[in-house]
Formats: sequence, C-alpha cells, structure tokens
Amino acid sequence: MSGSPPGLEQFLFTFFNADVAALYWRDIARGMGVTALLSAAVVAAGLLLGLVLAVVRSLQWRALTIAVVIFADVLRSLPPLVIIIVFFFAFPFLDLSMSAFTATWLALTLVLAAYAEESIWGGILSLPAGQVEAARSTGLSWWQTTLAVILPQALRVAVPPLTNRVISVTKNTALGSVIALSEILNTAQSASSNAGNPTPLILGAAAYLLIFIPVVLFARWLETRWRWKT
Repeated sequence: MSGSPPGLEQFLFTFFNADVAALYWRDIARGMGVTALLSAAVVAAGLLLGLVLAVVRSLQWRALTIAVVIFADVLRSLPPLVIIIVFFFAFPFLDLSMSAFTATWLALTLVLAAYAEESIWGGILSLPAGQVEAARSTGLSWWQTTLAVILPQALRVAVPPLTNRVISVTKNTALGSVIALSEILNTAQSASSNAGNPTPLILGAAAYLLIFIPVVLFARWLETRWRWKT
C-alpha cells in the first residue's frame, strides 16, 4: 500500500489479506451456513424441551419433579464440551454412533433445555397462587389453565434471563470444532493453517457477527417489548 507506514502494511497483509480472503471466503460461508442451521436447531429444540419439562414439573408429581430437577442440575453443572465429547466418542461403544452435527446439536439442546426449564419454572413460581384457583373456578381444566393463563405470564417473566442464555449456548456451536464439525471456527482454523495467515479467522469472526448481532438485537427488542407488556 503506497504511502502507508510499514507497520500498517504488515498488519493489513497479516490480518486482512485480500488474496487469502478471496481464496477461502466460500469455505467460511459454508461453515457459516452450518453454524446458522445448528444454532436454529438448538434454539428450537432446546426451548421446546425446556417448556415441556417446566410443564411436567408443574404437575407436582414427585417422581417426575425429582427427575426434572436432577436433569436440570446435572446439565447445568457439566461443561457443554464434555457432553459433546461423550456423545461423539463414548456413545459408539453403546452402538449409538452419531455425526458431529448430531452430537453437537443434542448436547447443546439438552444444555439449553436445562436452563430454559429453570427460567420458565421460575416464571411460574413468581405468579400469584390465586390465579390458578381463579381460573379453575371459571371451569377451566388444569391444562387449559396452564396453557392459557399460567404459561403466557411465566414466559414473559422468563424472557430476560432466557434470551441471554440462548445467546450463550448457541455461541457454543464453536465447540463442535473439537469433533471436526465443519462450522465457522473449525473451517476458519483449517483455512488459516493451510494459508499460513490468520485472515480466515478474521473472516470467521465477521461471520459470527453476521449471525449473532441480529440475534442480540432481536433479544433486546423482545425483552423491551415484553417488559412493557407485563
């Protein structure tokens, strides 16, 4: 770059090398697609499972309650990386082999479900007990009361902590690189190693921003909108 300080030229050549970027941006884009698909699948399945577990816990059946509490406590205590490694490397010994995508999806789904269940359950507990009696006195069944009265309010209370947890768990899709999942980080690391230049890692960082900045903005909008409705 003519007229630029030597240090700046070296910085741009090292981290923003146009030739390297042109060579590997398609690979990063494919990894971005994998990350986006995996994140969407984790969010959909994790939130749904967490909601189901919270409803099961609200049945107040002792055995089911204990099972849900143990599930939530164990999954929130274990590092997601450990769970991914167990699913991918240990389960084949039980004839339960799975792909890197499936292992990462299943592990992160269970982790998100554990946090979602606790957040939704906390929302349920925050509601006045009299609402249930009032709803039942109108002739609504337990299920109708739960679905029409309790859950809509509990979800509003659960949104702020839940949105932060969703973002945190979905960023853990990068852990799939440990088991060779071709998501953004693994693809960028391989490309950077092949090129002998960190530019692909910068492309990977940009790809993460493209995926998660809209998620963060949507979460902020959702929190604000639901807060005003409560």
